[in-house]
Amino acid sequence: MRMSQSTFTILLGGELRVTDRLRTAVAGSRFIAADGGMRHAAALGIVPELWVGDFDSTPSDLDSAFPDVPREPYPTAKASTDGEIAVSEAIARGARRLVLAGALAGERSDHAVQHLLYAVSLAEQGYDVLLTSGTEEAVPLIAGSIELDLPPDSLFSVPGFSELRGLTIENARYPLADFHLPFGSSRTVSNVAKGKVCFSLESGRAIVLARPYDLSGV
Repeated sequence: MRMSQSTFTILLGGELRVTDRLRTAVAGSRFIAADGGMRHAAALGIVPELWVGDFDSTPSDLDSAFPDVPREPYPTAKASTDGEIAVSEAIARGARRLVLAGALAGERSDHAVQHLLYAVSLAEQGYDVLLTSGTEEAVPLIAGSIELDLPPDSLFSVPGFSELRGLTIENARYPLADFHLPFGSSRTVSNVAKGKVCFSLESGRAIVLARPYDLSGV
């Protein structure tokens, strides 16, 4: 497959399961590893073009497994996470679409929350962003419209990071039209896809969290 020059996958330190949807999402991508996220490279069968971080969470066996990958080391006491540094490197190399692999789960819930917030910020700057663990996916929802191609009966939620106005959800078990969602409301948690789901929003910041392999909504 021809490599995209503007799609970058950032390998992060959270859990990552190699699924068909994950392979499709990263196909033809360029790769940058953030610290211990390099452990996902072997499972994906790829060699990143850059490895960044303070390397405080990098197992020693990864050093010998990827000796030829260029490194960009940073001190442990720094103002950004390894993941944000990796994204900055990708943007400097021409990224327009970013897949944050290993962003949604793991031992550090603070990092997972930060990845979600950062993804919304990136979307507001015009970048196309997908966060994935292989079994769970997240896409920022800001003013405008997006579509997610989800298996029928799979679960999704739309937690808001602010008050949401003009929220519309189509092709779901619980559709909404021009809905006002107060900040902190759980109204948009645990919906069920009927297939490709369309979302639109007039104002606010949210994230669509989907579980394409969870068909418990059947």
